[in-house]
Order: sequence, then C-alpha cells, then structure tokens
Amino acid sequence: MGSSGGVDLEDIPSVDLMTELLGRMKCATKPDKRLILIGPPGSGKGTQSPIIKDEYCLCHLATGDMLRAAVAAKNPLGLKAKEAMDKGELVSDDLVVGIIDEAMKKPSCQKGFILDGFPRTVVQAQKLDEMLAKQGTKIDKVLNFAIDDAILEERITGRWIHPTSGRTYHSKFAPPKVRGTDDVTFECLESESHRHPRSQRP
Repeated sequence: MGSSGGVDLEDIPSVDLMTELLGRMKCATKPDKRLILIGPPGSGKGTQSPIIKDEYCLCHLATGDMLRAAVAAKNPLGLKAKEAMDKGELVSDDLVVGIIDEAMKKPSCQKGFILDGFPRTVVQAQKLDEMLAKQGTKIDKVLNFAIDDAILEERITGRWIHPTSGRTYHSKFAPPKVRGTDDVTFECLESESHRHPRSQRP
C-alpha cells in the first residue's frame, strides 16, 4: 500500500490487471449510447440492464438506488432528498435531475448510460431534456418493455426482496433456500407486490 492509501499495482494479480486492460480496450471501440428503459416492475428491465451495460460499457443509473446513495453519502442533494422523504413528500423532479446530472459526470458514465426509473412523466422528460441540452448530449434510444398483464402479475406476485441489500428472489423462478428468508443474512424478505402496488406505478 502506498502512503496515499492507494493500491500498489504490484499487489494486484496479473490476471486482474489484464482483465481490466482488455475490458478498457473493448470499451474504447464501443459507440457512445444514452438509453432510457421504461416498463413496469417485473417487465425484465432489471434482467436486461446488466447485459446491455456490460456489452456497451455504460453506467446504470437507477433513480431509486441513486437517491438512496445520495442520502447515505449526506451530500447536499442527498440531504435535501432526505428532508422531503422524512416529511413523507415526493422528492422534487429538479432534485432527481440534479442527482442524475452529478452521476453522469462519473468516469464510469464516459461511454454513456442506461437511465432506469426516470422519466416517468412528461414534465420529468422535459427537465431531463433541458439538463442534457446543457451538457450538449441527447438520448439515443428509449426501450419500452411491453409485457402481457398476466405474465407481469405472475412475476410480481412471486417476487421477494431483501430490503437491506436489494437481493431479489422469485418463488417460482429463483426461490430462496429457505422460504421467506434471505440466503446470506437469513433476515425476512419483503413481498415486492406490497412494496410497489400496481396502482402507484405510471
């Protein structure tokens, strides 16, 4: 370990260095992409996002996760978001756009991003357009995950989540080892259908 607290490259196994280097070389040849994924919970966004992200070297901007991260980091935007949440209010569109704007400046978003969970309204889409125009960029594609209601219902009613880690299970497709219990911490799981009632989703 160096005096700055950084990691010495000598300490990293060669195979890890090569994997990272090859990954960066592959990413350098990929075109930039800025995507929006829309679709209800259970439509497959969570399954496809990591595949698209890895293939095109994009960063995955899931607004719910980003809000939680901003609150945990106690940065100015996060503190404002926490204030609204504590009052039981919705976090303002401007605040969410600000958090997205900050996240897009990270090195991992250099080749572009997948925006997941935003925008949900016309006003949010307009605010996003304004913010991207200031950056001199625009959205390349919007992927709409259309799915039959009956399939959606089966997926959602069987889905369970470990709220602390975000690990998800499904009673039919990916059940936990012990019913209703997280595989790692053995804590109780929450039903996804109770967390996201369909009526509240756009």
